[in-house]
Amino acid sequence: MGNKTGDKDLLKNTSYKRVDTEIPTEEQIHEAEKYGFHGQVQAAKVRFDKYFPGVLASITVAAAATFLSDHYGAPTMLFALLIGMAFRFLSEDEGRALVGIQFASTTVLRIGVALLGMRITLGQIQSLGIKPVAMVFFSVLLTILFGLALSKMMGRGKRFGVLTGGSVGICGASAALAISAILPQHEYSERNTIFTVISVTALSTIAMIAYPVVAHWFGLDHTAAGIFLGGTIHDVAQVVGAGYSVSPETGDTATVIKLLRVAMLVPTVFVLSLIFHTRNQKEGNVPKRFLLPPFIIFFVVFVGINSLGIIPKPATQFVNDASRWCLVTAIGALGMKTSLKSLFEVGWKPVSIMIAETIFLAALVLGSVIWMS
Repeated sequence: MGNKTGDKDLLKNTSYKRVDTEIPTEEQIHEAEKYGFHGQVQAAKVRFDKYFPGVLASITVAAAATFLSDHYGAPTMLFALLIGMAFRFLSEDEGRALVGIQFASTTVLRIGVALLGMRITLGQIQSLGIKPVAMVFFSVLLTILFGLALSKMMGRGKRFGVLTGGSVGICGASAALAISAILPQHEYSERNTIFTVISVTALSTIAMIAYPVVAHWFGLDHTAAGIFLGGTIHDVAQVVGAGYSVSPETGDTATVIKLLRVAMLVPTVFVLSLIFHTRNQKEGNVPKRFLLPPFIIFFVVFVGINSLGIIPKPATQFVNDASRWCLVTAIGALGMKTSLKSLFEVGWKPVSIMIAETIFLAALVLGSVIWMS
């Protein structure tokens, strides 16, 4: 009894310091950074702990998608989306992984798009001649305008038409991600982006199989077939697969034409950014100064660097691989933020819009190739 009484008195007379386990806010992190090196280290550690779970989950999805793609031959982007959707619970209810998943689906995405510039050189564009360059320019422009008009006519809105038309006309999933990053956001933005990526990947896979047969039917020579395949198939990987299945010459031409379409990301995103900035400015939603998205600026810079030929091939290959990993990671993160239920609610109209855009682009490019021949 005496020992118990003594323990109670000891507890009463002992003061304990309160341990605060609350996660610091951004304001608290910035305040900590003002207090020298130690504060900056602590702030960096807090940021790392904040982003790490979600980014790690996204990278894991990307690694699994890459493994499955390498072993079974299906598109990596499609695997990343489907696996990501299976882990949607990680982004629900303000979980620990949510912030990192959001970071992967935005910042990592923009890094991946910027690094795409290392695939292109100005010499590749100049080697094509004026006719193929003009054909690519007008096919991209007309496909976006066609998608815009068709989407508006079918009640899906202008933004959806720009998103799908740009993804079909330029470079598939990568273009969809880049364009979605600068479009004004609304409650259906992520759902529309995921739907576009899934649809354009599926259509690109079908085109990879069907379009070489179409080129043979119309009697296109190797160069003309390369222009047709590079100017119509949506994703780079499928263009390479379709082109080299015909001949090495067709594959080389198709790859260069496709990379020219990738380069059309720059003027497209610039014009769209300017259009939506001006519209939002009239509505009083944004400041008056117009800023080109930084990832597009870096895209142009990387094209210039690659055109100088000063970067060793192993380094260029490393950057290209890093770009692919960033994009697959971002797709996995987007998948984790999307539910299958919301995709099923899209309906038949968006599907018909993307199929119509694909057929329109194929007919336009095929007619141009036959005319140029």
